[in-house]
Amino acid sequence: MVDTTQLAGDATSTDRPTLTGIQHVGLTVSDVEASEAWYGRVLGLQRAFVEPHNQSDDGGYAVVLGAEGVPINIGLDHHPAHQGETFDPVRTGMDHVCFQVANRAALDDWIAHLDREGVAHCDVVEFEAMGMTFALVSFTDPDGIAFELMSVT
Repeated sequence: MVDTTQLAGDATSTDRPTLTGIQHVGLTVSDVEASEAWYGRVLGLQRAFVEPHNQSDDGGYAVVLGAEGVPINIGLDHHPAHQGETFDPVRTGMDHVCFQVANRAALDDWIAHLDREGVAHCDVVEFEAMGMTFALVSFTDPDGIAFELMSVT
């Protein structure tokens, strides 16, 4: 295993440009229109813009969704070569996306919302770490892409 705790060469944190956040996470989906409707209905995300895929000569694109007050956008990616494979969190790549909510009451509100929308989810998982209490609920989108909602107190 490679030790990544040491910086390569003579690089220091002052030599590195600053990141200001995550603009979006791109998710490959099987049906962009159906996924856009689901993300709007379940998570309240709306279309911000459409972008062509870099170096795509065959029509690949992403519909990028966002919402006011949410510091990350979700890109729903269309790849013409996609052959209908389903999401698998144990393959190399993304495991899940976790959204933080304001508090445990807000998490309970989200669980009630998921129930109203017919979105299957796990029971609440609670644990303590770093002197804080975490509570989370997991669910998936129509392609099986894994999500969590988490409160931290």
